Amino acid sequence: MTALSLSSQTPVAVNPWALVPPLGNIEAYISAANRLPMLTLEQEQAFARRLKDHNDLDAAGKLILSHLRLVVSIARQYMGYGLPHADLIQEGNVGLMKAVKRFDPDQGVRLVSYAMHWIKAEIHEYIIKNWRMVKLATTKAQRKLFFNLRSKKQGFRADAGEDHNTVARDSLSDAQIDIIAKDLNVKREEVMRWKLVCQAATSCLTLCPAMTAKTPSAPSLTWPTPTTNPPP
Repeated sequence: MTALSLSSQTPVAVNPWALVPPLGNIEAYISAANRLPMLTLEQEQAFARRLKDHNDLDAAGKLILSHLRLVVSIARQYMGYGLPHADLIQEGNVGLMKAVKRFDPDQGVRLVSYAMHWIKAEIHEYIIKNWRMVKLATTKAQRKLFFNLRSKKQGFRADAGEDHNTVARDSLSDAQIDIIAKDLNVKREEVMRWKLVCQAATSCLTLCPAMTAKTPSAPSLTWPTPTTNPPP
């Protein structure tokens, strides 16, 4: 299949994510990312200067697209932690966007070298926040509960917001626990156990900010962050 062109003469959509499949279709996404060619030094310098001097988002899009394969490659190195590859790529893409925003073409460093730090920093933070709980999830049902419990709780909080926030941030009523257990086809006791595990992990991360310290964030670009649905 012919690789997509990123030459300076070829118009590229302002939103680079429009040119690759969604992360929900991980195989198609990786295939598309690997077909996008890397830029030459001259192209990279030209696009980086357009972004730095004129805030040219078309140029930024070309820089991002040409380095999506780098994110895929780095994310693959962290799959041993038991976290979804698509989620690792998503976090790495956030780091890539920050790197592109901060990249200075006058420093004599290629973007591929500069971006690696930002990509890894975002993936590391994601792993630190999630790995301990994932290690405790030994069965398929437990992993399913782990990856869906947070979204379920957020849904309950959104509903509660319509009723003057009657539900506390981390609390679940007996009825809500029963709903989650039924929807995810797990035992009620498993929902209660994982609620406590998640609360304990959150408290630990709050009390140990050094564990989640990250490089200061760069100003965000205009495009929305690519998203992926939690695994079933």
